[in-house]
Amino acid sequence: MTLLSSLLDLLFPPKCPFCGRVLDTSGICDACRRELPWTEGDEALRRLSGGLRCAAPLRYEGLAKAGLHRFKFQGMSSAAGPLGELVARCAAEQLSGEFDTVTWVPVSAKRLRQRGYDQARLLAERACALWDTAPVRLLDKTVHNPAQSGLKEGAARRDNVRGVYRAADPDGTRGRRILLVDDICTTGATLAECARVLREAGAADVVCAAAALTPLRAEKAAPDAKKG
Repeated sequence: MTLLSSLLDLLFPPKCPFCGRVLDTSGICDACRRELPWTEGDEALRRLSGGLRCAAPLRYEGLAKAGLHRFKFQGMSSAAGPLGELVARCAAEQLSGEFDTVTWVPVSAKRLRQRGYDQARLLAERACALWDTAPVRLLDKTVHNPAQSGLKEGAARRDNVRGVYRAADPDGTRGRRILLVDDICTTGATLAECARVLREAGAADVVCAAAALTPLRAEKAAPDAKKG
């Protein structure tokens, strides 16, 4: 496996997910660590509609936005490693002791075929690996709905995701305190709908974590993050 790993590193060297610079080992380059738009203090834990809370280490702007675009739209699935580590650290700091099960916001079957991977699942898997556990599939996306990016009004965003998810494992959901992972939180409409489905399936509680949050000053503007 060491030889295989060395060969893979030679053919596909690790790159910083935010600037694309080739690195000696997987991670984030020092320059980007200094320049990333980190959330600070209370900003790292946002209260969404209905009292739902979402922790995130980054604001969705600048380098963070560029990195998440590479991860989500340009096939850079290897970015899940360093991004998932950021999610894990932030969730542990902001939501420690509040969840016993981890799941993710799934993409539709059509989006999975197009992209080749489910970005939120990769984040959840990497975060869980650091906690010596594994995420559990508790949601399915049954409708390939239009991207949230094309909708400006909050009500339209909520309508767009209503009814597109279903509980994949009601028995595994019942009584659980769940951490729901996604890549980007904009208005929170997608997370809120997924949390509603999980609660109706019997979840005791739902909290959320994402790699980045849209800055509060930009919440009313139409973001260009395409929801899977």
